[in-house]
Amino acid sequence: MRLINKILSSKWSLMILILCLLFVNLAASRWHARVDLTNEHRFTLSNATINVLKKIDAPLTIDVFLKGDYPSGFKKLGAATTDLLQEFKEIAGPKLKYNVISPEETVPNSNVVYGDTLSAMGLYPINLTSQVKEGQQQQFVYPVALVHYKEQTIPVTLYQGKTPLINFQELNSAEAMLEYQFADAIAKASRTEKPMLAYAIGNGEPMEMTTYDLVENTLKADYQLFTFDPNKQPFVPAEFKVLMIVKPTTGFSEHAKLKLDQFVMNGGKLLVFADRLNAEMDSLKIKNEVVAYDRDLQINDLLFRYGARINPDLVMDLQCDFLPFDVNGNGQFELLPWNYFPVLEGTATNPVTKNIGFVAGRFVNSVDTIEAEGIRKTVLLHSSANARTIGTPALISGKENVNAAEDEKFRTANIPVALLLEGKFRSLYANRLSKEMNDSLTKYEAGFLPNCLTDNKIIIVADGDIVLNSALKNQPIPMGMNPYTFGTQKEFPFANKTFLQNCLEYLVNENGLSEAKSKDYTIRLLDTKKVNDNKLFWQVINIAAPVLLVLLFAFIFQWRRARKYQTKII
Repeated sequence: MRLINKILSSKWSLMILILCLLFVNLAASRWHARVDLTNEHRFTLSNATINVLKKIDAPLTIDVFLKGDYPSGFKKLGAATTDLLQEFKEIAGPKLKYNVISPEETVPNSNVVYGDTLSAMGLYPINLTSQVKEGQQQQFVYPVALVHYKEQTIPVTLYQGKTPLINFQELNSAEAMLEYQFADAIAKASRTEKPMLAYAIGNGEPMEMTTYDLVENTLKADYQLFTFDPNKQPFVPAEFKVLMIVKPTTGFSEHAKLKLDQFVMNGGKLLVFADRLNAEMDSLKIKNEVVAYDRDLQINDLLFRYGARINPDLVMDLQCDFLPFDVNGNGQFELLPWNYFPVLEGTATNPVTKNIGFVAGRFVNSVDTIEAEGIRKTVLLHSSANARTIGTPALISGKENVNAAEDEKFRTANIPVALLLEGKFRSLYANRLSKEMNDSLTKYEAGFLPNCLTDNKIIIVADGDIVLNSALKNQPIPMGMNPYTFGTQKEFPFANKTFLQNCLEYLVNENGLSEAKSKDYTIRLLDTKKVNDNKLFWQVINIAAPVLLVLLFAFIFQWRRARKYQTKII
């Protein structure tokens, strides 16, 4: 204590104080530490994210397009984004830079507005409706970012609202997903080699314009894409991380199923998008009615063994997409809800469907879980609370929409249409492998495995159209977009592509970022009634209390000083 008093009373005290302050500031600029006291650890980066950031070995720039006079919810999302990127910068160092840009600004050295550039990249704005004093206000918001790294540009979607109205629960969920979205984009941009992915052919799978967005904009962007014909090639190469089966129309032979089965037993992942019933829009346009019947894909026994069954039915939902109908028979078409195009919802607790928007389906089947020892089943997509199923053969008629649907028939909630299966699968051919099949495996030095060597994953979706795109004027439009509402006020960007990307990322699990994706933030909203009732009280506390405290401190200080130095008269 004496030493401190001696230093303070010396003539060097001011210089020592200045040096101490300089040292503290210098140390604070180089070393940082903080304690995360939130229950959900919202300010703590996951280990997987930290590892991704530490691997950055070249300049990385992130452009965020959330600058503007937006409603408070999006301002908060923008602030959360910049806070997170500052955290990233603390780990990555000076190699990481970020910019906050208004979509209305022009690209440097050009007359092109950023908003037009984003739309050209398929990053469409949200036509946001917010409530203001004058009424409802509409504005276009681009809640997106671009990650630039080593001549690559990876888009990041920061918000995927289910409705054009501001939903604070969805904004809160979007904030929780920021770490995963950016970490995943950085990981994709910085990887040296893309995972290998196979697209099955040979059983009537589409290869034409309807797969343009799937193949060119989605699969080739993130994976090395190959085609595989199980009817001609001897086995599925182990180098393939995932084998995709998209909307097959002809049945699988036993030899083809054996190859798929052994691919799974050896650790390969299956991603199946299949329609059990034959129901197509082309037939409906020609005859105005179509009978949906079983395609007989002969793959049901394989899926059954793994723990799932695609049912021979169709899901009808009051929560559905639009289709044009000639209501009055005079050639004037009107957009009406079409119950056979259900708008599907994702399970909020699984990383695949956590915080994604609605997914558009077409002539969707339901799925059931089947007892399979050691297999965990998770519903990924399901109908709304107002749905029903109709069995086969099902007569689908365009005349059904002339009258409103009978609501009392739509009483079934959350009909499952997509399943995630996880565990050690057992082979369909265990104890039933024929000599011919065994000889075929022996010929290629591939021993038969009756069970999976390790835990594996399979995703089964009972709709082959979810990952296909439509065409408008002989030009493909983005996956999940309705060609009849595209470019109109009823246009809505469904989350089909996001769902597909999440499925693949979960199956490949290349970066181990599931910890970051499983984060969830709890909304702690203020009680509006209490705020209004106690508004004046808290205003006084916030404004008057600090001033009174300062005055009280000054009074005590002066009183003690006067008491200490007052002259005593003897």
